[in-house]
Amino acid sequence: MIDTRKNESVFVSGDEAVALGVRLSRPQVISAYPITPQTIVVERLSEMVEDGSLDAKYIHVESEHSAMSAAMGASSVGARAFTATSSQGLLYMAEGLHYASGGRMPIVMMNANRSLALPWSIFGDHRDSMSMLDSGWIQVYVEDAQEALDMTIQAYRIAEDPSVLTPFMINLDGFILTHTYELVEVPRQKEVDSYLPPFSTPNKMSLETPKSMGFSTSPADNMEFKYQQHKAMMDSMEVIKKADKEFSEMFGRSYHGLVDCYQCDDAEYILVTAGSVTGTARVAVDTMRIKGIKAGVLKLRFMRPFPEQEIRNILSGAVSYGVLDKDISFGYEGTMFTNVNSALSGSKNFPRGMNFVGGLGGRDISVQDIEEMFIALQKCPDNAYGDYIKSRVSFVNMGVNINE
Repeated sequence: MIDTRKNESVFVSGDEAVALGVRLSRPQVISAYPITPQTIVVERLSEMVEDGSLDAKYIHVESEHSAMSAAMGASSVGARAFTATSSQGLLYMAEGLHYASGGRMPIVMMNANRSLALPWSIFGDHRDSMSMLDSGWIQVYVEDAQEALDMTIQAYRIAEDPSVLTPFMINLDGFILTHTYELVEVPRQKEVDSYLPPFSTPNKMSLETPKSMGFSTSPADNMEFKYQQHKAMMDSMEVIKKADKEFSEMFGRSYHGLVDCYQCDDAEYILVTAGSVTGTARVAVDTMRIKGIKAGVLKLRFMRPFPEQEIRNILSGAVSYGVLDKDISFGYEGTMFTNVNSALSGSKNFPRGMNFVGGLGGRDISVQDIEEMFIALQKCPDNAYGDYIKSRVSFVNMGVNINE
């Protein structure tokens, strides 16, 4: 086990990094149902509870729906709760996700991004979590195991803020992150305790101050509750930035809030990415820069809340931009592209964008693939408008676009 009296570097998988972050966050209830490639998270947590290094109630439930229900039950009485899932399991939880966000229950959940059936696949893309964007959960996409550990701690800090009280989903690319081993620095427990105080909320069932937690509304006042959810999500933007800043001051690592940039200051062609492929994109940017092409990468960390202003500030000065989606909304385009394109629609200098759809079902996205994206972005502004619309969505590694 890790000696929590000092910082220690350990060689762990992304799943294990999440488990370490959970332990440091001191949850009181863990509801667990295993599903590949998330299973290692709940296995490690069960071991921590068993050996006494984590003081928590571990509930091995019979399904993902039950895992979310148990986490909701814990949160509704003021306990810090954690659960984890993936793919079809996330879909099985879908009903509960809306209950949790509507009930303002700041549950933290790790989702191991994995493709959805059919065809059946255990490999990763973002179609599972992207399908849940409207469920009212904060969504972050991490790049590596260190960010996974650190964001698990930050997630509780953000979700439990009195102005937020919103559940939080941490997304890790299946197998690429969940099962790949990296050197990770584990913070000291004492410092985490200072950064993350015990959970306290007035929004809970209590014999002293009884209140209804699962109620119905009429059409006359339902919108007011939905507005409060929306406002809390929007307010979380400042909480995210503050949590990252204070984390950086205490632990020496910053993730720059809602987005992160690489070589974007003077970039003419910018690729928007999320998750582990960002590292590959940085290598491609370095190659393009050597060739004299001003390329950059915008790492989109949060899909909800969506960082509209940051995206506009960074992309508005580009000649053209691309969005690399590991998701497709069948019959239209990738979900990330839809959101980024909408953010730019009110800009005076609206650069043309292209949507690259890749990595579906775990297909590899190489440095060469990303270099070809930047070459396509160079040609994008020169296209006639009709040709531009025709080529706007391209499937990576297939040699075809959606209109062919």
